[in-house]
Amino acid sequence: MEKVDIIGGGIAGLALAGILDPGKFDVTIYEQRPELPTVGTTLAMWPEAQRALSELGILGAVRSRGAKIKTGALRRPSGEPLLSMEGEGLLGISRPELLRLLDTAVPRSVSRAVARVDKLPGTAGLTVGADGVNSIVRRHFRGPQSEARPTPFLAVRGVIPGTPLPEDIGEYWGRGEIFGLAPAEGGSNWYASFRSDLGPDKVDVAEALEVTRNRYENHASAVQEVLAKARPDTTLAQRIWICPPLIKYSQGNVVLIGDAAHAMTPNLGRGACEALIDAVTLGKLLNGLPSEKALAVYGRKRIMRTQLLRAASSLMGTVALAQGAQPWRDALLKQVGKRVSRTRERASTSN
Repeated sequence: MEKVDIIGGGIAGLALAGILDPGKFDVTIYEQRPELPTVGTTLAMWPEAQRALSELGILGAVRSRGAKIKTGALRRPSGEPLLSMEGEGLLGISRPELLRLLDTAVPRSVSRAVARVDKLPGTAGLTVGADGVNSIVRRHFRGPQSEARPTPFLAVRGVIPGTPLPEDIGEYWGRGEIFGLAPAEGGSNWYASFRSDLGPDKVDVAEALEVTRNRYENHASAVQEVLAKARPDTTLAQRIWICPPLIKYSQGNVVLIGDAAHAMTPNLGRGACEALIDAVTLGKLLNGLPSEKALAVYGRKRIMRTQLLRAASSLMGTVALAQGAQPWRDALLKQVGKRVSRTRERASTSN
């Protein structure tokens, strides 16, 4: 049996533990939380991530507990749509529910260690860094220059009861601020991002909610109604952190997956998806190849794609949170929206 230590029991760590062959690997997950979280917002599962969930045998359960994301729009703060978006094929599921389902995919043979890891165990044939943006494993083999850094932006996210109206769904782009609203299983998922001095470490949720309500007091009534219903116990608030670009994800018997490898801003909604794809890709390669070759192939398959997405997400965030250039941005989006509408009309007529 080959020994594998997975540092981090989040999305990436649980998915990898769930895909590794229990007949080939002796797996231990190290996670400092004694229990899975109970509060979290909705994650959008793109088709490739859904295929990864299928490999893990839980796609059906995710579909039954999630919500389809079909339509939405980029909007002005007033609610006026600038650009309509089609989300056919996207599936939304809350982070706690996804973690719970991933946990059910982990074989009973996998050992669990409830502990904070400040240095690598040193007992494994392979050590996997699935320990998020502030990864100890990444720092171990890439050095202090690879440490995460905070952005100027706060992320405040939550869930409330009640399904949003179709005409309210989407992202509201203001001057240096975003507000998003989408359906979730049994309710609505919302999120806000803007520059803030709160943090960068622990952020008081009640204070962050009050700051958010004040920040969005001139937005559309749908936004204000959501924030009026938001409660601290169903809300998360944290500074957005990112890690610098990496040109390799493995060194010797250490490998990175998920946010430990490519933590990105949330603007493309791809962080959780890419973590799942990382884990399933690596696990399948390890199941079928010697470790050294599996790690080399994993790097070829995942580094370029995830680093490009990391850069694209950052660029999208810069555009979405524009301040001085906001009028030109909105005018461009409006023109793009008109062209998309005309294209759809022609396609509909031809059919």
